[in-house]
Amino acid sequence: MLLQISQPQEFVTHMPAPTDPPSDESLLARYRNGDGASFEALYARHRQGLYRFLVGLSNKTELAEEVFQETWLSLIRSTTQPQGRASFRTWLFQIARNRLIDHWRKHGIRNPLHDSYDEQVHAQPDDTASPEQLLSLSRDQGRLDAALQSLPEDQREVFLLRLHGELEVPQIAALIGVPLETVKSRLRYAQQKLRRLLAEEVPA
Repeated sequence: MLLQISQPQEFVTHMPAPTDPPSDESLLARYRNGDGASFEALYARHRQGLYRFLVGLSNKTELAEEVFQETWLSLIRSTTQPQGRASFRTWLFQIARNRLIDHWRKHGIRNPLHDSYDEQVHAQPDDTASPEQLLSLSRDQGRLDAALQSLPEDQREVFLLRLHGELEVPQIAALIGVPLETVKSRLRYAQQKLRRLLAEEVPA
């Protein structure tokens, strides 16, 4: 026979209500006011996605690590907040993208993100999949990374911002400074190509 033990009423009525975790913006504000733990929380939230974005975009681990460190140092040294409608995540990835472009410029490397590879064909709805679905299809991050390197840089960039940055299409358009429809096109073509590449690699 199972005994059902009731919790005393005073404990039930006085249980603290669950609270939502602080936003990135509030953590940044706390850090600016001297709360070092808030920076640690921001770093823990975004380090993995930011690093994967940089590795995927640069295709060079050492360069990605260097830019990754420079990005966080830029944030530490900065006294500004995300401006306008920009979220902290958009702002952070904007800093990282700018640092990577600065590195290319400093070393005389052509910025591949300036090239336009937008196609004039229309992808069929059945040929596209979300970044999350493609990651599931690839079964592991390594296979997806390999397929990503076959994409034009500008298509790869928007896909990585969507997957690892978890940014919405309007946020990506604002971050890279191109029209909304251009981002939609690049993302659609990237998804179509990746779906085809990953499907071809799946054993029969």
